[in-house]
Order: sequence, then C-alpha cells, then structure tokens
Amino acid sequence: MDGIGQLKNNKMKYPIVIHKDKHSDYGVTVPDLPGCFSVGSSFEDALDMAAEAIETHLEGMIKDGEPIPSSTSIESHQNNPDFENGIWALVTIDVGKLNVKTKRINITMPENVIISADEYAKKNQISRSYLLTRAVTHYISDKD
Repeated sequence: MDGIGQLKNNKMKYPIVIHKDKHSDYGVTVPDLPGCFSVGSSFEDALDMAAEAIETHLEGMIKDGEPIPSSTSIESHQNNPDFENGIWALVTIDVGKLNVKTKRINITMPENVIISADEYAKKNQISRSYLLTRAVTHYISDKD
C-alpha cells in the first residue's frame, strides 16, 4: 500500500528499526527515509527522538523541493540484513503539522474527479487539499 493509502487524519506511520549494542544508546534507522537516523538513551526516548528526526527530515525534503517518500510496511524491510536483530516499531507523524509554507491556488478539474477525491478524503478523514498534495507528490516521485 502506498503512503496515500496510509494517511489517516493527516498522519502517516513510518516503520523504524532500533538496535541496541552493549554499552551504547539505542540507535534508530528509518528505512523509508535514507539518511534519517536517531538515537535515544532509553527505548522510549529512542521512539520520541525518531519522531523528531523524521519530522525534521521531512521538513528538509519539503524545503528542498523533494517529494515525500511513501511509507512502506515493516514486512518489506525485515529481510534486509542491515536490520537484522533489530526491534521494529511504527512512529506516527502528523504530516499536516510540518513547517511548510502553503499557497492558495485555483485549479480546474473534471467534476467526477473532484467528487471521487472528496469521497476518498472523507472516507480517510483528510482534506481535499491534503489528498491532492500527497497525490501530486506521489505521482512526481514515481516519475523520477
């Protein structure tokens, strides 16, 4: 399932893997966001720091004009040897609260597309604007 299907109330869940070596902090890797790492002094701290790292990483991508990658399932990463012996968790990010400047636009679309978009948005408890933003971002990232 792509990230658009995972959106609920402007929230997306990103899988993380946590490693703990003897005499070290908890290290966190976010497989869907290459280059996004974090650490925490406890398991709970690692979860909190992972959420902050993901938000910061996504904001940087947005500011750089990069599309936000869709999150994938834990299962899609479990066979990767880099994540062997790690503890998996999901971190929920409210992508609607990311520090992003918005701009109001006026667009024209076929009425049936608008109706379908509104039905999907209502069913998934997201706004039309948010749905269209994610759809365009997803479409562009698939073209690269």
